[in-house]
Amino acid sequence: MKITWYGQSAFRVEVGNAKILIDPFIQNPLWTKGWEGPAEGATHVLLTHGHNDHIGDSAAILKKTGAMLVANFEICMYLVGQGVSGNQINPGNHGGTVDCGGFTTTFVNALHSSSYAGEGGTNTYLGNPAGLVLHFPNDRTLYHMGDTDIFSDMALINELHEPKIGIVPVGDRFTMGGAVAALACRRFFDFETVIPCHYATFPLLDQTPEKFVAGMGGSGVEVLVPAVGETFEI
Repeated sequence: MKITWYGQSAFRVEVGNAKILIDPFIQNPLWTKGWEGPAEGATHVLLTHGHNDHIGDSAAILKKTGAMLVANFEICMYLVGQGVSGNQINPGNHGGTVDCGGFTTTFVNALHSSSYAGEGGTNTYLGNPAGLVLHFPNDRTLYHMGDTDIFSDMALINELHEPKIGIVPVGDRFTMGGAVAALACRRFFDFETVIPCHYATFPLLDQTPEKFVAGMGGSGVEVLVPAVGETFEI
């Protein structure tokens, strides 16, 4: 499994023939080289919820690549309204699992909100926020938490799916802060590797993942803190 972080919650995950973009807000303050390179050859775009800093460049990427869109029904139809082909969508919702061709995605809970901010202070409702659990036939299960606070039913996610790789928001204010995120990982999961995200992109967020890294100290879990644009293999 190869993973690249592009800032905020945007990741590229490569497993077998699948080249997956998750929450591709790639044109962000931490990555200034455009979305075309990160989106090269993308086969799937997965979205946890509808906020602008997660939908990001999805419409342009989907039109350019012809990738499959995996998201809740509201987000799928919103992007169809933005010119994405209806043949590209693979919608789901909480508790459901969708076959993505080569892997599956299960929608799980997240404590957050979900809408797309438009001009003049308008907000388009885009369903409930989710975390995404990716099961691969020949690799470890990955859980992208999306934007969320800690919640006790994370224990059920671990029991049902046994994810070994966790992508965890740590920036505080809009999600868990680093210390609480570390508590969530240690109390509810049996991760082998965790990757912090959703920090440093904007001044309102924590600028480093140091609280999370400190909170994971002594846990035996590998904490990867990649540079923006760095590809690493797990």
